[in-house]
Amino acid sequence: MYVGTLSFDLLLGDVHSLKEKRSVVRPIVAELQRKYAVSAAEVGGQDLHRRAEIGLAVVAGDWAHLTDVLDRCERLVAARPEVELLSVRRRLHGDDD
Repeated sequence: MYVGTLSFDLLLGDVHSLKEKRSVVRPIVAELQRKYAVSAAEVGGQDLHRRAEIGLAVVAGDWAHLTDVLDRCERLVAARPEVELLSVRRRLHGDDD
């Protein structure tokens, strides 16, 4: 069993309220969950208007599948025009850990 996590630090575009922020962050989280069957949520920066941290986790039976899903998730978030991806933190855990 292999577990992988990603943490995205995002700068949001033209957002002036927490309500507008939710309208940007929620669709990203929902798309990650729907397309890639990952657990995803906003995990940081909830009180900031223009910053967000999204975390996700994936469990897979083999290493190649795990890295493929994480790569796809990273590309999806990076391609969103309404956010700027400031940083990504990736952690991988295997049976040997």
